[in-house]
Amino acid sequence: MTAEPTQAGLFTAFQRVDVDGDGQLDLVGFTVILEELGLSWSRHETQDRFETADANRDGLISLDELSAMLAGYGLAG
Repeated sequence: MTAEPTQAGLFTAFQRVDVDGDGQLDLVGFTVILEELGLSWSRHETQDRFETADANRDGLISLDELSAMLAGYGLAG
């Protein structure tokens, strides 16, 4: 992993990856964001953390859900 992501960096990355502008990311978008932020998680870790972030279990995560999940791991300060 490289430097920890900031809230501003997270917002910018989220906006860039959320190409349809609906404010939601699927697992593929989540994976792209992790790569953009320099986070190196295995496929299993990525899937597990996506499911953790997806609080309402709709298969999508919002910026708030992503931010909360990363904060839970001490990231995106």
